[in-house]
Order: sequence, then C-alpha cells, then structure tokens
Amino acid sequence: MSQRLKAQFTFLQEADRLRSIERQNLILDCSRRENSAEHSWHLALYALVLAPFADQQVDIARVIQMLLLHDLVEIDAGDHPIHDAVDWAAVEQAEQAAAVRLFGLLPQDQGAALHALWLEFEQAESPEAKFAKRLDHCQPIFQTLYGASPLPDHIDVVRENLFRGRATALQHGFPEAYFHGISLLGHEVAHDSTALTQRLPFLNQADGLKTILRATRLGDGSRQENSAEHSWHIMLYGWILGEYATAEIDLDRVLQMLLLHDIVEVDAGDTPIHGAQSPDAQAAQIALEQAAAKRLFGLLPEEQGAAFHRLWDEFEAAESPDAVFAKAIDRVQPVLLNLQNGGGSWIDYNVSLQQVEDRVGTKVTRGAPAVWLHVRTEITPWFDVNHTS
Repeated sequence: MSQRLKAQFTFLQEADRLRSIERQNLILDCSRRENSAEHSWHLALYALVLAPFADQQVDIARVIQMLLLHDLVEIDAGDHPIHDAVDWAAVEQAEQAAAVRLFGLLPQDQGAALHALWLEFEQAESPEAKFAKRLDHCQPIFQTLYGASPLPDHIDVVRENLFRGRATALQHGFPEAYFHGISLLGHEVAHDSTALTQRLPFLNQADGLKTILRATRLGDGSRQENSAEHSWHIMLYGWILGEYATAEIDLDRVLQMLLLHDIVEVDAGDTPIHGAQSPDAQAAQIALEQAAAKRLFGLLPEEQGAAFHRLWDEFEAAESPDAVFAKAIDRVQPVLLNLQNGGGSWIDYNVSLQQVEDRVGTKVTRGAPAVWLHVRTEITPWFDVNHTS
C-alpha cells in the first residue's frame, strides 16, 4: 500500500468532519443553518462567478483553493460568529494548532503547501487573500438579506457588520457589494451595482444545491450528504489526488468542473449511481439536466454563462483529460464514505463488489488507476466480511 496515498486519504476522510460544523447563517430558504463545508463550496463559487471584480493581478485559481480550505481548522476549533463575545486570541491559538494537526496528516510537501496557503489567507496581505476575505465577508450578508424569511437578529448582525464591523472595508475593497448590501437594508444609494446584481440570481439559485440530498451518508453515518458539500469534498479530492491522473491535466480547470458539475441538480435532483433506472428514465434525466444547465447558466451574463455551460458539457462528455480525471474523482469519494460509515448505500441498494467495480472502478481506472487500486484494496475486506462480493 502506498504510504503517500494512505496519508492523502487520511486527510480527505478527516476533512469530512467539516460538514458537522454549523455556522450562524441560515441557508437561503431559511430551513436550517448552513455548515462550514457547504459554505466553503459556495464561497468558491462566489470566487469563480465574481472573478471580474478582482484586481487584475489576482489569480482566481488560488483564491478558489484558499476558500476550499480556509475553514478546515474549524474541525478542531469550531466556528465563532463575528458578533459573539469570545477570546479571539485563544481562537487564533486553537486554529493555529488545528492547522498544524490537519495539514500534518498529508505528505510533507502537500501539507506544507496547504498550510502556507491557509496562513496566507489568514494574514490577508496578498492580492488573492484580500479578495478571498472580501468574498468571505459579503457572502453571508447576501445569504441573509436574500433569505426567504431571515431572522430579525440576523438582519441586525448584517446591519452592524456593514456600518461598524469588518464589512465596512467592502466600501473601498468591493464597493458594488457594500452598496448593494446597504440598499437591501432599505437605504438609498447612488452607486451602480448592476454588474454584481446580474450575477447574484445565479449565486442565490445555487444555494439550492444545499437542499439536494444524495444517497451517500457522511462518514459518521449521521445523515445523507447534500450536493453542495459533496462538491466541496470532491474538489479537495481532485486537488490532493491530481498527481495520479493518467494524462497531463489542468488542475484549475478540473476544480472548476467539480465546482460546477452538480449545479443542475438544483432543478433535476440527484440520481443514485446504484439505483435502478430504465433507459427511458435515464434519457429523461439527461434531458432534465440539460434543461437545468440552460436555465441556470442562462442567469449569468451571456459570455460568462456560456463559458460555464461549455465546462459543464465537457465534464458530462468525459472525453478530455481534465473531464476524465474529474469524473474519476467524482466516483471515488462516495466509495470512501460508504467504507467509513459501515456500508451506507451499498447496504441500501444491496451492492456487490463486482457492481462497484463495474459502475465505479472502470471510470476511476480510466482517470486515475493508482487511486482505484488503492481504494479497491481498502474496500475488498468489507465485502468479504459482508458476503456481498
């Protein structure tokens, strides 16, 4: 067994715990609090969509990576709402210790690189970190103010944040976001935020991905995962395991594919890989997803929406090296979750090892054979014990 792969999967499985960290913010339909994993995915999407507002020297790919990992330390240190009276020095110390532990699970070269990127975000001095921080400050504001039925005290927090808190910095760093937030609170403003408001409908609709439940349960088996947090998790998978791709890939494009690949489920829902579907049902599902892609990407300015739609089409076609690898990684993560939670959807759908090999292994092998060899070795004992192979 490769010790490097073992360390990488240890980190990826530990990262699963970020889904259990609840934030103060509600998701857009106000049905529940969001968790830090789906928040991190939504922020990465904000970075991709709002890239035109970044300074010219900003590398959006690095911003996306920062936002994918910026809250990982909350696994150990927890989330602390900005309006709570806490010992911020103690929180900083706890987060520093968490970063050492979590990134220390990875092979030394990867762990050091991710730790350095996390520190860069925390220090907020580089152009990428400054833009990432702006997004981290404005996303909760819009999530609250566009909410279906926001709580009055949450609106009060937003108002305090915009007028006297950290979000005041948006007035100069991201004025379109600042003045649009002020206008949503009922204040008249002269600033033109049209370029932003043209993109917010897509970002708000994407929030619905947090309500789409998948067949796979979390590693601890406590609940089904949703498609937003799944997208976040497989982006981490793609990032950490990119070195095992069979062909040369553009990792930044792979991460963008994985960021966008399940957006259509907002309209079309999720289809379990082990669920039985007739050819007619499969065709109908494909048609639903294509219609969803047209509607959702059509919410964006034409050029940007068309570029995202092409990237989604490329992923679906699974012919380019980037798409082949992205598809492989999309298949790997649920397998490891099932192993963690004691069988999960394998038990629900009475799945055999051969079925996993046929439905998952062939696709993973096409994009990352060393990864599938490792994963198959890991899961075979479970099927041996449960007599389903």
